[in-house]
Amino acid sequence: MIKRGLVYFKELLAGIIAETDEGYEFSYQASYLENENAKPVSLTLPLSPQKYESKVLFPFFDGLIPEGWLLDLATTHWKVKSNDRFELLLLTCRDTIGAVTIIPEKD
Repeated sequence: MIKRGLVYFKELLAGIIAETDEGYEFSYQASYLENENAKPVSLTLPLSPQKYESKVLFPFFDGLIPEGWLLDLATTHWKVKSNDRFELLLLTCRDTIGAVTIIPEKD
């Protein structure tokens, strides 16, 4: 089963991040790329119609996951292993400090 998250930049749906059997994928939505005000979600993920692929969770997205006591609280509350970085991303990044928000995609 592939898990996916909707990646918003400010209030606009920018792309989809997914955990696959091979690792991780991120791709921008065509409608977002067509928007003249579109900005990359990260300098390491420039605007492109091509899919980005990685064996490990992209460092930008991994950096959104809380650390320290907030991570402890999240792992305790949701009973998620601290090394399940993608699940933590989906559960804890709905309300981040920056412009990027991750919402779990519903089946």
